[in-house]
Amino acid sequence: MTLMKRPSNRFTVLPFSFVPLFLFGFVINIANGHERPQKTNVLRTPTKKPLQFSSNSSFKIAVFADLHYGEDAWTDWGPRQDAKSDRVMSTILDQEVPDFVVYLGDLITANNLPIPNASLYWDRAISPTRARGIPWATVFGNHDDMPFEWPIEWFSSSGIPQLRCSPTNSTTSEACSFRGTLRVELMKNEMQQNWLSYSTNGPQELWPGVSNYVLQVSSSDGQGLPVAFLYFLDSGGGSYPEVISNTQAKWFQNKSQELNPKLSVPEIIFWHIPSKAYEEVAPFFWIFKPCVGSINKESVAAQEAEMGIMDFLINRPSVKAVFVGHNHGLDWCCPYENLWLCYARHTGYGGYGNWPRGARIIEMTQQPFSLKSWIRMEDGVKHSEVVLSS
Repeated sequence: MTLMKRPSNRFTVLPFSFVPLFLFGFVINIANGHERPQKTNVLRTPTKKPLQFSSNSSFKIAVFADLHYGEDAWTDWGPRQDAKSDRVMSTILDQEVPDFVVYLGDLITANNLPIPNASLYWDRAISPTRARGIPWATVFGNHDDMPFEWPIEWFSSSGIPQLRCSPTNSTTSEACSFRGTLRVELMKNEMQQNWLSYSTNGPQELWPGVSNYVLQVSSSDGQGLPVAFLYFLDSGGGSYPEVISNTQAKWFQNKSQELNPKLSVPEIIFWHIPSKAYEEVAPFFWIFKPCVGSINKESVAAQEAEMGIMDFLINRPSVKAVFVGHNHGLDWCCPYENLWLCYARHTGYGGYGNWPRGARIIEMTQQPFSLKSWIRMEDGVKHSEVVLSS
């Protein structure tokens, strides 16, 4: 989503350098008094145990969307917003105690960040979840690998701050560039440094999309039988168009048919930018049933084109719901054909909009299978509960 300027453990991932800190002195303090998130020294385990429902046959997911860490990183305002985002996630994690967290894109505002700093902010975004020992997965948004945008104030009388380059690499243009951190680099850093991360680059043939993968949720009896599949798709933006490609759509068709040929296992889909189908079901003004939600403050900002993914989804009765972020002023769920289209809730204090922050919670039960969702706000209020499948 284009930003408005502020006023002046247990998953199966199914197949499907230290760069010199050339950060400016005023950007280095990414935490505004907080210590830089510590990198874990635990090596990524070679295999993952299956994701399982708990003994009480439930599984809960917290969805954090549009955190936008690092926005206006060179000002006092930016670090204050990041501290507030820390607080939102910590509060919701402690209240809901989820089994799993989905980071639904725009973890960072990369167009405000030089290359090494982007990974530091990404690491901070996942730190509240990691600190509590909760596993997570990420999907990319349109701001996560945008090119650096030079602040206009740097061209005033104060001038452009001096760039800090590595003494050993100071002669190379790469060490002093502002090209931004690419999706592949961000994902590589997350996967290598966090054994609780179940994110993956996905199939190389889906390039330039990166976060395309599926996780299996298994039964609580330890037999490894699938109860649900969670699909993650890269909806583009930043370094390439905002779209889920036809290649990605065909990958989903083939993979879902391979894993779930009888359509007997529910499937839940996550990506960042809403498809054009969201425009078709969007409430006009007030949110009336069958839609459920609390804010409808802007128009749907959909992907640039529809390349086939929705055709595959609506023709699979096993697909129960799609969850997206991107629009900060929307948090509704509406039925569409045989599934539900849902927004998350703007979680971070970065990004546009002054609506109260919160997170979408998703809860599945095993026998019989059910899927319901609600919004948990930063102040503890719970609202907009909806049954998506029963």
